[in-house]
Order: sequence, then C-alpha cells, then structure tokens
Amino acid sequence: MKARSPMIRPFNSADTDAVMQAWHKASALAHPFLSDELIAKADALIRNTFLPMANTSVIEQEGQVVGFIALLGHQVGGLFLDPAYHGHGLGKALMDHAAQSHPVLELEVFRDNTIGRGFYAAYGFEELEEKTDDFSGLPVLRLRYSTT
Repeated sequence: MKARSPMIRPFNSADTDAVMQAWHKASALAHPFLSDELIAKADALIRNTFLPMANTSVIEQEGQVVGFIALLGHQVGGLFLDPAYHGHGLGKALMDHAAQSHPVLELEVFRDNTIGRGFYAAYGFEELEEKTDDFSGLPVLRLRYSTT
C-alpha cells in the first residue's frame, strides 16, 4: 500500500494538542538552551494567544498532524515539525504554502538554533539583523525571504 501524500490544511482548535506536541518535540531538539520555565511560559503563550490569533496551517502525514506554520501577516511566528518527520520535505512544503500567499516572509530564529538556521538558509532566507529577543533575552536573527 502506498503512503498517502502529506496534506496541508487550516488549523482548527481540535488540532491544538497535536500542534503543541509537535512544538514541544521540535523545540526540545532545536532549543536545548531554553529553560524549563521559559518553555512553560512559551507553551501557554502559544496555546492561548498565538494559535488563536495567527493564520496557522497544519501538515498531516498518514492522517496525523505532525507540524504547523503560523503566520501573523507576512511574519512567520512559528514553523515546527515533529523531529520524526524532519528531512522528508514537510517543512519545505509548509514554507512553500506560506510563500504562495506572501511573496515576502520574515521571521526571527534563535542564533543558537542551528537546525532552524540551516533550514532557513537552505530555503533562501537572508539575515537582516541580530537583536535580543524580548521574551527570552537571548540573541535572535531576523531573516527575510523574497520571491521577487
């Protein structure tokens, strides 16, 4: 039996637990420098504030939500994929999906997030500036991608 292709669809509130599970797994891998206290604060902020306000799309593999991209206008607020699905083109598919409706995308990535930085560089994002993240106090890089 052939595996089904991944499906990207709009987020709905029933996806919250699966989205947060993907976020926790991916964040543990990409952000080992974040404290447990900061992770707990971020969890609450994402779950209760950002997911409801963002234009979020999820990606399903075999009928299971395994990742998401959250947009606030042309800002990528988050792109997270369960690490078991890294390297299969799903993150690129989510970014392609966002780029279809936004010819310019910007985001911030922790300077120490080598996984995210590698993905964004390979996708074609360019560094604009380095600054300090207000929420964590850690250095972040502001990146931009443009199809023009």
